Amino acid sequence: MRQLFSVMALLLAVTLSAAAGNPPPLPMTTVVIDTERGPVTFTCEVAADSASQERGLMFRKTMAPNAGMLFDFHQSDTVSFWMKNTILPLDMVFIRQDGTISSVAPNAVPYSLTPIPSAEPVRAVLEINGGRAAALGIDPDERVHNAIFGDALKGQR
Repeated sequence: MRQLFSVMALLLAVTLSAAAGNPPPLPMTTVVIDTERGPVTFTCEVAADSASQERGLMFRKTMAPNAGMLFDFHQSDTVSFWMKNTILPLDMVFIRQDGTISSVAPNAVPYSLTPIPSAEPVRAVLEINGGRAAALGIDPDERVHNAIFGDALKGQR
């Protein structure tokens, strides 16, 4: 009986958390970008399914300077983002299948419904705090290291 109560309490807690708009935690990964100034490291949540990609960084009030979210689309495609319900200004780094940066959309305007499209098919998008890409010298054609690009990040850059 005690086990049944524990299982029911756990299910209730998960259900209430989801109902309150608190999604389950996402997997974490490290993303390293080789810039002309040297490598820059971000600790990122991974949005790899449609539910986490639809929510993205909506409703977040703060984000650490070297944090972000990596959207993994699992294959190259033309994608478009918007800022609905997104409080923080964001830089969107569009990344090709080979791990090179296609383009950077700087300082996306919070709450905007204006689409922000990729310039070409991309494998992933890295969202970071608005203004960070320019401050760190992150530019198109620079190399992004992460396991999704076949890069195990074992100190080999």
